[in-house]
Amino acid sequence: MAIRNLKDLKAILPPQASLLGLDVGAKTIGVAVSDPERRFARPLLTIKRSRFAADAQRLRAIYEEEKAAGFVIGLPLNMDGSEGPRCQSVRQFAANLLAAFACELAFWDERLSTAAVTRRMIEGGLSRKKRRALVDKAAAAYILEGALDFLARAP
Repeated sequence: MAIRNLKDLKAILPPQASLLGLDVGAKTIGVAVSDPERRFARPLLTIKRSRFAADAQRLRAIYEEEKAAGFVIGLPLNMDGSEGPRCQSVRQFAANLLAAFACELAFWDERLSTAAVTRRMIEGGLSRKKRRALVDKAAAAYILEGALDFLARAP
């Protein structure tokens, strides 16, 4: 399996299979899942990071349980579109994930995803404590929603 661009991923996806969205941070991994028709995304869970092998095993179990066809991983580009150290870390995580088990994956620009999700939560009146518990998986859903919108429009 390989890291693909989203358009190439669409070409190989089965017609009915969910995608998993990941917001990979230094301490946590936010996970979201799409419906099998890939019309909407919902936050699923937040994984507290530990050893990579344990994280990969957990992601593999979710991948299989959700009958997913691939991952969409948020790529934390700088505001000018360049890649910094965080991008390198996420790219390495993706490469390690591919080495851990057979899966398809693509990256999606995640600039301002956490800020957008946090703003929505503040507007919704969520306390700081509740926001902290939800922000990573909500950011993963935001990332996945963007990718799903792209896939719906792509030829």
